[in-house]
Amino acid sequence: MEKLTAKEEEVMQVLWKLEQAYVKDMVPLFTDPPLHYNTVSTIIRNLEEKGYVGHKAFGNTHEYYPIISKEFYQNRFVLKKVVGDYFDNSYKNLVSYFAENEKISADELREILALIEQKK
Repeated sequence: MEKLTAKEEEVMQVLWKLEQAYVKDMVPLFTDPPLHYNTVSTIIRNLEEKGYVGHKAFGNTHEYYPIISKEFYQNRFVLKKVVGDYFDNSYKNLVSYFAENEKISADELREILALIEQKK
């Protein structure tokens, strides 16, 4: 499974949000910049070829749905890349960064620790 392009990720974000949709339902959600129907249709077909999207056929019309969950994609590509590129492959460095820059509170850190302890 390969990482998606920026536009493919944008289309997947919409599809994850809608859970299932026709291309015509997705097009109005792309406003900055707007995407043409044919562009969204092409991207969706590429996503289907890559194994990210499936469809149900209704005559000549297709209703698309994500095969890969947002969480799976985040874990496989997004978070892994950020931790690798910016935090020396260390989740400890990632959490330290947020703590040092006051992006995470002590209470939130305690909640994270409790979650880790529950997993053991």
